[in-house]
Amino acid sequence: MIRASCFVILMSGHSKWSKIKHEKEAKDIVKGNVFSKLSKHITLAVIEGGGITDPGNNIKLRLAIEKARSLNMPKGNIERAIEKGTGPEKSQLKEVVYEGFAPGGVAIIIVATTDNQNRTLSEIKSVVHMHGGKLGGSGSVSYLFKRCAVMRFNKEQISQDQVFSAASEIEAFDVDEDEKEYRLYFPYDHLGKIKTEFGGIKPKSIESIFKAESSITVDSGTAEKIQSLMLELESLDDVSGTYGNYQTS
Repeated sequence: MIRASCFVILMSGHSKWSKIKHEKEAKDIVKGNVFSKLSKHITLAVIEGGGITDPGNNIKLRLAIEKARSLNMPKGNIERAIEKGTGPEKSQLKEVVYEGFAPGGVAIIIVATTDNQNRTLSEIKSVVHMHGGKLGGSGSVSYLFKRCAVMRFNKEQISQDQVFSAASEIEAFDVDEDEKEYRLYFPYDHLGKIKTEFGGIKPKSIESIFKAESSITVDSGTAEKIQSLMLELESLDDVSGTYGNYQTS
């Protein structure tokens, strides 16, 4: 168990990027793109959970449903997504991780949920090349990232002491913040076993990510090119997340 006093809360250098992604997500909700991605996450949670459709016994499903509800996804959409993960005609969705390089030599990880890997690879490769990047083979950049989970709390709902307490409970290895939220990073293997409430306070979200072990510094022009690449990748139906090991100068 990690002691809360061991943590140093670090200011994030990606608050502007977070704002850009938030604005894009809001627009995508209008287009229905986010609902399509959320449906895939729900279906995949059922498949990976061995067909368990009870959120009380499948925490990844519960987290996927909670995220869907937080974005006002209709109940019928959620139920259909759950059904796709069960029975003889169940979806063949899989999570696939792609590795590559963005402008400036920045390493990138692209996570997709797909039932057609050839289609997904073709679409991702086209976008990456169009933005001056290239895909690499398995293991080409993944050693630069740590697969983990992150728990987010809205700052107005929780004190710093409560953050430290929650961090100790989930055995977090890192904590950082920006002007709106705290982020607690903890081992990916703990994702299926953690609580989703701490002293009556529920996290804003809990999800798996790839966290860069270290970052390279790029100028603002290169950062804009990388962000443009990431946004276009995340506009693809199959892509569920993108990660890079960079910060701006």
